[in-house]
Amino acid sequence: MLRNDPQTLGDPSAIRPPLASFAGVAFVLSVPLALTSAATMQSALVALGSFVIAAALLARSFKRDYPHRRLGLCNVVTLVRVALVAFLFGSLFDPYISDWFIFCVATLAFTLDGFDGWLARRADLASGFGARFDMETDAALAAVLSLSLLTSGITGPEILILGFTRYAFVLAAQFIPALKRDLPVSFRRKAICVVQIAALIVLIFPLTPAALVQPISVAAAALLLWSFATDIWWLLQQSGVEASHEVQSLSPLGDLFSRPFVRNAARLTLA
Repeated sequence: MLRNDPQTLGDPSAIRPPLASFAGVAFVLSVPLALTSAATMQSALVALGSFVIAAALLARSFKRDYPHRRLGLCNVVTLVRVALVAFLFGSLFDPYISDWFIFCVATLAFTLDGFDGWLARRADLASGFGARFDMETDAALAAVLSLSLLTSGITGPEILILGFTRYAFVLAAQFIPALKRDLPVSFRRKAICVVQIAALIVLIFPLTPAALVQPISVAAAALLLWSFATDIWWLLQQSGVEASHEVQSLSPLGDLFSRPFVRNAARLTLA
């Protein structure tokens, strides 16, 4: 039985199974996405198609990993952000769309990032799925914005550092198992993610002076690379410590010298 608390009141998703609510919200969002894309771009096909594909992939993960019995407004907000990213992706294929409109959509997608996590905590709907959902939406937004800056000629290929470092890390993890470990929560990581996307939006802003483009992109890229290097170093260190412990536990001598009496005897002998 669903709780009759302030978090469920007024939330239509609270009275339906979460996967059905997810599919329903995705369908509803596809309508304004299609209409807006058709009105501002030569074709709505790319934006709508990318959103449908993203929603289908998310629904599969949602069914497998989402632990709660209701969808919650937090996931609705993140799904709205996915629709906005899909619109921005579609704009990459239309050279005539207004730069101001792209800036406004990107700013809205960035601003909403501050609400989904807060709503999840307030409604007691925080989960590993929600955290990954939010993180991958951020990564997709950064990738699309970096491609927009590159294709518009505002920046050079170096801007792809801000958009694709996350995906390079994921690819590297397929070959280096140590990088697949879970990372501890980090304020530094969250803050640099905000700086990363904020920098991309400042660069997309039509009135940003050309003289500031390279300093902003280089500074943000340096911070992002430093953050990833810090995490990678920590993961590799943790892997090394675990490997050392495993070797010691498998070694008869390691087990022998791990005993306090033998360790003390060895110290006296060496002294």
